[in-house]
Amino acid sequence: MMSRALQNVPLGRGGPAVPVLGLGCMAMTGSYGARDADEALRTIHHAVDRGVTLIDTADMYGWGANEELVGRALTARPGLRQRVQIATKFGFVRPDGGGDIRGIDGRPERVPLALEASLRRLGTDVVDLWYLHRLDPDVPVEETVGAMAEEVRKGRVKQIGLSEVSPATLRKAAEIHPIAAVQSEFSLVSREPENGLLAACAETGTSFVAYGALGRGLLAGSVGGGGLAADDGRKIYPRFAPENLARNADLAGRLAALAAERNTTPAALALAWVLSAGTEAAPVIALFGASRPSRVDDNLAALALQLTAEDRATIGAALPAEAVAGDRYAPDRMAAIDR
Repeated sequence: MMSRALQNVPLGRGGPAVPVLGLGCMAMTGSYGARDADEALRTIHHAVDRGVTLIDTADMYGWGANEELVGRALTARPGLRQRVQIATKFGFVRPDGGGDIRGIDGRPERVPLALEASLRRLGTDVVDLWYLHRLDPDVPVEETVGAMAEEVRKGRVKQIGLSEVSPATLRKAAEIHPIAAVQSEFSLVSREPENGLLAACAETGTSFVAYGALGRGLLAGSVGGGGLAADDGRKIYPRFAPENLARNADLAGRLAALAAERNTTPAALALAWVLSAGTEAAPVIALFGASRPSRVDDNLAALALQLTAEDRATIGAALPAEAVAGDRYAPDRMAAIDR
């Protein structure tokens, strides 16, 4: 294995430079259990200081609370907004009066309303990268993307993206407006993008952004076979159900052994494996979550690793995708993924 420094890559064809590692903020507002808001702010600031300037959030993370947290981080330091690229998402809708997710709304008339709400919570007048969080099955993607493109023309959005879409949907959308990024779950235990989506991104000049690159913490070694805390939101995911967790923790143990052989951490090796799926023409950007500043540094250790094709194959064979127990989401959430 060879070493490399923190590098930037274009976001979309001819787009602005962003780091190959970005900070995913979802867990900072309770998705995986209680979190300290002040510690979260310190973590965001530390990540930016280390060069991690792509900050990823969404309007449904904490139903606005996550965007508000990111907004607080931006305003807490003069000039910080100019140093970062803010990515957020829309599409999920909540029942009137609260509760869980009701569905997906990608109607063109909702697009400006969703953006206005995100801009207000973030405390900014422009979003650098705005994703459709999930495809609305009742609205052609061309219509939603057309409305999103109008926000680019208005200057309220710099670039647009899609999340969890099929290669065919990406190609349709790219005919309406350049799609700067597609974000999908991708890790050693979630390899679906290798089945055509990565190739479609290269074809359309779209950056691929991997979320869940650490298997929601499973590959980082932070989850053992003993289960999760009572307030940990990962309990809704089948892979963390008691009947599956012990088997999946065994897979994580295999990664830990490989990492020890290479004098690195499981998290760093898992992230390096995801990044190694990219090419010079079509790089992969990986998001990581962090609950405190030291976790940022732990994940940046991935940049000290550049895996060869042989390394990548060896690691992939040690954690075969078919050995993973449980699906990525519960059946109703899987049904919302365009495949």
